[in-house]
Amino acid sequence: MTYDFSGWATKNNVLCADGRTIRKDAFKHNDGCKVPLVWAHKHDSPCSVLGHALLKNKDEGVYCYCSFNESEEAQAAKESVKHGDIVALSIFANHLKHQGSDVTYGDIKEVSLVLAGANPKAFIDSILSHGEETDMAYIYTGENLVLEHSDNKNDDDDFKKEDNTDDQETIKDIFDSMTDKQKKAVYAIVGAVSHNDTDTDGDDSNIKHDDLGGNYEMKHNIFDQNDAGGNQKNVISHAEQIDIIQHAKDTGTFRKAMRDYLEDNSSLEHGFNDVESLFPDYKNLETGAPDKIQNDNSWVHAVISKVHKSPMSRVRTLQADIRSAQLRASGYQKGNKKKLSKLINLLKRTTDAQTVYVKDALNRDDIVDITDFDYIEYMYGVMKDVLNEEVASAILIGDGKDESDEDKIFPDKIRPIYGDDTAYTIYANVDVDAAREELQGSDTSKHFGENYILAEAFITAALYAREQYKGKGTPDLFIDPHMLNVMLLARDLNGRRVYNTKTELATALDAENIYTVEKFSGVTRSTKDGTKSLLGLFVNLKNYNVGSTKGGEITKFNQFDIDFNQEKMLIETRLSGALAKAYSAIALEIPVSASSSHDINEDDTI
Repeated sequence: MTYDFSGWATKNNVLCADGRTIRKDAFKHNDGCKVPLVWAHKHDSPCSVLGHALLKNKDEGVYCYCSFNESEEAQAAKESVKHGDIVALSIFANHLKHQGSDVTYGDIKEVSLVLAGANPKAFIDSILSHGEETDMAYIYTGENLVLEHSDNKNDDDDFKKEDNTDDQETIKDIFDSMTDKQKKAVYAIVGAVSHNDTDTDGDDSNIKHDDLGGNYEMKHNIFDQNDAGGNQKNVISHAEQIDIIQHAKDTGTFRKAMRDYLEDNSSLEHGFNDVESLFPDYKNLETGAPDKIQNDNSWVHAVISKVHKSPMSRVRTLQADIRSAQLRASGYQKGNKKKLSKLINLLKRTTDAQTVYVKDALNRDDIVDITDFDYIEYMYGVMKDVLNEEVASAILIGDGKDESDEDKIFPDKIRPIYGDDTAYTIYANVDVDAAREELQGSDTSKHFGENYILAEAFITAALYAREQYKGKGTPDLFIDPHMLNVMLLARDLNGRRVYNTKTELATALDAENIYTVEKFSGVTRSTKDGTKSLLGLFVNLKNYNVGSTKGGEITKFNQFDIDFNQEKMLIETRLSGALAKAYSAIALEIPVSASSSHDINEDDTI
């Protein structure tokens, strides 16, 4: 194989100037590949391509055999290499994979001649002349050495340390000649280079005077911010600065804009290009398990805690409706035949149980690696919250899943209050137009706001519907949050709010408590009069029975899957649910067309 020189394109397990360390076989797949040989990683001109390099993966790193082309630039570089002016090599790679600061995979795209590379052990170690290796070799030790080759000297004199200065002064001699101000500057420089805790204000307690003697070795010049080709590595072009600043304005954070810029230019070009390394490490504001982001679920606790609980899961309810006007006692007249009274209307129904569950799986590696908190218990807590919310939703409005969905909670197992038979749930329309006509009348000088009109229409419908209410106790109001705000923002003709608090509003509605349910937004029901949108539910949940036998209560299970190294978790309950009292709930609705015209939230959920 004919080549002009060879050397280490990169060495493994060596900390580079960019803070990364290339690990063994990171570029193993590049073995045998031929890549361009360029000058100082420049790609803006064909003249920058000096030849090619054949890569060979070895245990110590990636070795390369390089050949120059016939261009003037290549021949000039060849003479510099032959003369020993250039000894350092560098690589350019992309498609990088990291483990921390370690590079475990990458794709080498070029080998470059540089004046000083980031990998201190990437250098030329052999030069050929006329196809055969000469007796010249560059030996790199990390010290400031020069090669002197002469037939008139002994072999022992071939290598010697380069003098520090012409007058043989050591670094210690130079340091002793400095003023106190200059010494303080040196302290700051040494502290920056060695990353110790030296105080840049002049506290030299962590630096010994003798440390600056002849054996001190500075790894790099902190004032030199250029790469081997003279290009500044810590400078972004003016056009790039404008793009980054504009992106920061769009995203709201300069850190994200810089991160996006680095990701778009993610390549390993030896030199300082990792701006993110200047940022401090992220720290958790609070230790332990992460906070949960969830909706206001106070209504879930109210539903679960207030329902009537029974130890039977298969339940039958039986009630006699004796309200018929024809069911009356009769006066008897002597000699007449006594008549039979009208039959009593019996209300009866049975409800069976259904299992409701939440299942999840966690990789055991993740469980072991997370040490700040108990991952399994945390996940069980999340799963229980999800289960409770699903059951509470099924009780009030159903789970919203399609009838054909195999995961559906069936409405004949856990019967939703909204959608239940009219013998159990009273449905009342909120007539906004009637309320407007009543409030505005024919006096055009009066003008009530839409919020006030809608609030009065809601209260009117609620109080009239309460005349039919037959449930036990005072009901609570479960309401759409937007509807609640509409009522709280209602103002009279003088601009004063009518209801300042939920307590005042609850008193006007004759409700025990008011709970907002975000899931009410967009919930509708199809009727013979058209589609109706739910605004609120009045119900005392003591009238709603939840039945569960022993073993059907909320239970946790876990099982380890050896094949997939997973901890599988299950939390479930088996229960039935239904209103046990007739006419024990009130659902206030508004036609969908009317809700749209009065700025009531309306989605497509049915």
